[in-house]
Amino acid sequence: MSGANSSSLTPAFFILNGIPGLETAHIWISLPFLLMYIIAVVGNCGLIYLIGHEETLHKPMYYFLALLSFTDVTLCTTTVPNMLCIFWFNLKEINFNACLAQMFFVHMLTGMESGVLMLMALDRYVAICYPLRYATILTNPVIAKAGFATFLRSVILIIPFTFLTKRLPYCRGNVIPHTYCDHMSVAKVSCGNVKVNAIYGLMAALLIGAFDICCISVSYTMILRAVVSLSSSDARHKAFSTCTSHICAIVITYVPAFFTFFAHRFGGQSIPHHIHIIVANLYLLLPPTMNPIVYGVKTKQIREGVIKFLFGDKFGIS
Repeated sequence: MSGANSSSLTPAFFILNGIPGLETAHIWISLPFLLMYIIAVVGNCGLIYLIGHEETLHKPMYYFLALLSFTDVTLCTTTVPNMLCIFWFNLKEINFNACLAQMFFVHMLTGMESGVLMLMALDRYVAICYPLRYATILTNPVIAKAGFATFLRSVILIIPFTFLTKRLPYCRGNVIPHTYCDHMSVAKVSCGNVKVNAIYGLMAALLIGAFDICCISVSYTMILRAVVSLSSSDARHKAFSTCTSHICAIVITYVPAFFTFFAHRFGGQSIPHHIHIIVANLYLLLPPTMNPIVYGVKTKQIREGVIKFLFGDKFGIS
């Protein structure tokens, strides 16, 4: 087998085949991906800088947003440069250990992103349901511990992916029909029994995704009850408007995530493979691209901070 160690059946490298069936369109497909990546990097780095330097944004909600932005820009950077090398220069080889590392970071960071969205939902719950105790509940040490716990959860649950994948024999070849090293895409190249990988992948998805969605749902149920009980329509609108950006971020993140997850396990031959790969890439690129835009447009404080940064006090913003 090309690039394989015959004694251990572990390949020296994998071949990432890009988007099979659309090879002739790789250059054109790369252009929107490149544009999205540039927007993601500039937008998220800009948000992090703005939150760090604008004192009016030194609040729990924006600290969590900065953590989300850092996670997003790191996530798309683990895949897009390598993807563009495949599309532009036909550089498809990736070292076996580098592939495992990319797989770990992709899944760890997606788990981290889900966890941060859950923390942001809890933040909105405390802000709306316990406004007078908001500052005392969500102190800086609590925010730091919550962020670290979310990171630790993702690391602990995703590390086994690496060992479960590394133990497999790869006697069928080393060609992965994908643009990056995804857990099940790598496992399916193996000629070994991947049942344990599939079961553990499902367990990790439940422990991260399902748990976070449950917490988000409970938080918004409580928020909705609190908002409906407000006597003033203006107060109801103001309270719920603080959640619209976060709701948009949830939809942008979880819709392609669910498609990718279920397509891998239950899609069979009903979904064309190139559609699955394109959506899997959008799953990694769409949230980092859209989140800065959504928060920039819908959050007044961020919008004012951007105007102040770009134009100073010309618009009367102090």
